[in-house]
Amino acid sequence: MPAAMPGPLLLFTFSLTTFLLSSYSQPILTVASPAPAVSQSSGADYIRSSCGATLYPKICYTSLSRYASAVQQSPGRLARVAINVSLSKALRMTAYLSNLTRQADFGGDHRAEAALQDCFSNMGDAVDEMRGSLKQLWQVGAAGLSTDSFQFQMSNVQTWMSAALTDEETCTDGFEDVADGAVKTEVCDRAADAKKFTSNALALVNAYAAAGTP
Repeated sequence: MPAAMPGPLLLFTFSLTTFLLSSYSQPILTVASPAPAVSQSSGADYIRSSCGATLYPKICYTSLSRYASAVQQSPGRLARVAINVSLSKALRMTAYLSNLTRQADFGGDHRAEAALQDCFSNMGDAVDEMRGSLKQLWQVGAAGLSTDSFQFQMSNVQTWMSAALTDEETCTDGFEDVADGAVKTEVCDRAADAKKFTSNALALVNAYAAAGTP
């Protein structure tokens, strides 16, 4: 681990966060347009049932039920919305880490500084991977997609989301050697929260892939 965090790197991390936030400032609205033909309650029931396959069903339903009209009873739409919600959490986490990097006083604890920088880097990677999975998932919905093509593209989405979850898990690894304190606790708690949303999104992606059709 580096002994300290040089000024240019700090400016780079702040610029990276600004870019990520500006390039994906409204992740939910692109998939959550209302669909009047399907009742809100019908879509909500579908989401509740689908969330039963996730590790955190309560969080899953609470975070996704507001998009019931857009989801209807489509596993593909549900997967897209879930990834968008997870991406929003990751973006907020990245912004928080950037702000903390600039403001936190580590009292000369270089391990804590390095752990925070590593966490920021991993969360940035997770954001990129979720954006990649969304791009791939939109292509999955193309008309006339064969079953083989569907499975191939969904395997890519699964790979992207699995990588994002791994990066979020790695985010806090460096803090294992850091003394307990307020900064460590808050970073680890926030990262654990973000991981739950990504885990749920991956589970819904896997369910969509198992369905076998676009």
